[in-house]
Amino acid sequence: MKEISYYPGCSLHGTAREYDDSIRGVLSLLDIQARELEDWTCCGASSAHCTDEDLAVDLAARNLAIAEKSNRELLVPCVACYSRFKVAENEVKEHSKKSRFSYHGNVPIRYSLDFFCDEPILDEVKKKRVKPLTGLKVVCYYGCLTVRPPKLTGIREYENPQHMDRLMEALGAEPVQWSYKTDCCGASLVMTRTDIVRKLGERLLSMAKEAEADCLVTGCPMCQANLDMRQEEFEKETGEKYDLPILYFTELMGLALGHKDVKKWLGRHLTDPVKVLSSKGLI
Repeated sequence: MKEISYYPGCSLHGTAREYDDSIRGVLSLLDIQARELEDWTCCGASSAHCTDEDLAVDLAARNLAIAEKSNRELLVPCVACYSRFKVAENEVKEHSKKSRFSYHGNVPIRYSLDFFCDEPILDEVKKKRVKPLTGLKVVCYYGCLTVRPPKLTGIREYENPQHMDRLMEALGAEPVQWSYKTDCCGASLVMTRTDIVRKLGERLLSMAKEAEADCLVTGCPMCQANLDMRQEEFEKETGEKYDLPILYFTELMGLALGHKDVKKWLGRHLTDPVKVLSSKGLI
């Protein structure tokens, strides 16, 4: 059984519990053992980099130093955490930044979407798929941080990424092409500029509906929460009915692989995904 280190981050122990549970569930089905970092702490993604550059590096470096003690890849589900880890890695390796912690830039940092889209994982998913997601039309929403900046993420197709699309195809779903897969949803401005959040969120939901998608799929806890919980607010603003489920890609993986707890994960969403999945005969 393959072993990896796992950094859940604050969101996955709170508002994004279904993401955490579905990741762990899918990993178990793929015979991959996730070992959560002992004594991990917040990476500072929300505000540290806006207030103190040294603190921003140290908060990430502390967790990376713990991960570096093992000879394993580090799986990071939250793209904001991943971004801060990659910045810290770059500061240490490329700019010789000294941290208060014994981190030397030697741990492979893997964002969860990139990890699950590796060819060996995709091959295993195809082998173990028991319930193809036939007839389910999805728009893959990568968001602004998943692929940027490409110097840190290493993603070559950062304007039109395709790896989540390939994963959805491997699950039997139909990824619908649209032009908004890397647009920002405004989640970082939810407390300060709700006018911008409404404009960006409304556009994404409207374009997903125009593409005739049954659901939007993401791997970012901030994007998921922003687009899921604000739909009623957006509907009052525009008069348009969205009712668009915002799913984590790992939830659809769990559904296609036959995990027993899928309904429990889906039950935590504000915009009910069970209705559309039931209409497709998938649940």
